[in-house]
Amino acid sequence: MVCVLKALVAGAIAYGLGSIPFAVLITRWKAGIDVRSVGSGHAGATNTMRAAGWGAGILVLVLDLGKGYFAMWLAQRLGGSEYTLALAAGMVMIGHCWPLYAGFRGGMGMASGGGALLAIWPLGFVLAVGLAVLLQLVIRHSARANFFTGLLLVPLWALFGIPGPLLVTTGVVGAIISYRAFSDWQRVYKELWLDRE
Repeated sequence: MVCVLKALVAGAIAYGLGSIPFAVLITRWKAGIDVRSVGSGHAGATNTMRAAGWGAGILVLVLDLGKGYFAMWLAQRLGGSEYTLALAAGMVMIGHCWPLYAGFRGGMGMASGGGALLAIWPLGFVLAVGLAVLLQLVIRHSARANFFTGLLLVPLWALFGIPGPLLVTTGVVGAIISYRAFSDWQRVYKELWLDRE
């Protein structure tokens, strides 16, 4: 029962952290517009770069990574089972994608999910970023590359010998990434450095 309560507390805190809409706040501050009204319509670092410049986009990227990392750090401090970490990772991403404080219209979850992965296995985070970049270069369509990145996270981490319990968290992160990316499967990108029409 205590483990369940710890998991629920970790999940609730993670959702609250994930819901902080850094892209919306920073783009409004820097450019005076709602980031969701331009470009892809998503509240993430890439769309912030489009709307408010590289500096604002990098700041959003760091903050979104940070909220994923911090949610996991708190979950680790609370203790509980490995499922506490999985729930916290999922909830921080759900908060980012469907934020309570921004009308449930958020980003794609890549950075917040990346922050969660960084907190549990830094080398695994580097491997995940490498996989994402490789797929972006090969596929040249952000959403489709992200979709396959999500699907391949668990096999990638398993290949490098990550313990089984942590693969549960990786699977949650990968599933949410793939789910969100699939919604943009048919989108024609025109504004990203790696995408082609």
